[in-house]
Amino acid sequence: MDFAGIQRLQAAGEWAAAGELLAADARALQDAGADLVLLCTNTMHTVADAVTGAIDVPFLHIADTTAEAITAAGLTRVGLLGTGYTMAQPFLVDRLAAAGLEVLVPEQADRDLVHRVIYEELVLGVVREESRQAYQEVVGRLMARGAQGVVLGCTEIELLIGPDDVPVPTFPTTALHAAAAVRAALGEAPTASHRSRARGGTRQRGRSSTSPAPHTIDR
Repeated sequence: MDFAGIQRLQAAGEWAAAGELLAADARALQDAGADLVLLCTNTMHTVADAVTGAIDVPFLHIADTTAEAITAAGLTRVGLLGTGYTMAQPFLVDRLAAAGLEVLVPEQADRDLVHRVIYEELVLGVVREESRQAYQEVVGRLMARGAQGVVLGCTEIELLIGPDDVPVPTFPTTALHAAAAVRAALGEAPTASHRSRARGGTRQRGRSSTSPAPHTIDR
């Protein structure tokens, strides 16, 4: 789908309208034969309930796959980098907290910096060393507050920093989400926490219901 329209709705705070668009797309994917739906964006998981309410097939939530990786690494307290929406709204933080994790978000000035770099540089394909250093400093301040790792909670952040750029483990939500989708498609059923609150369960369309073909909503 065209992300430009979604971005305009984000900026206008019209989240319900954005949720309706994504829900309609998710329903269309299901009707076309999808057995599993992904929302391939962190920020728009703020309307995940609208998406899951429109479909009967499982929905793989990006926070669940991230929480699974953090827990497997033996960590309990992580910092979160993402868009200003993701860092300020509760949809990702609360879901990670429900998995037993403590999530630290940057202070306001750092949130503004992280958000600006995403929208004014990274989404345009601009990767600047000075921005990498600025992000490293933000991570350092999160570490000083006790963060044992850092969640890279925006698709584009992985263009800027990775495991070699900071001294704590990184958890790139996009990569973790995609890997979980592949496992599901190969027949490794998602855990219960990964499934949507589906009304009717997985429906078969010529494939085993335990081997879903993932369809994604992305920009």
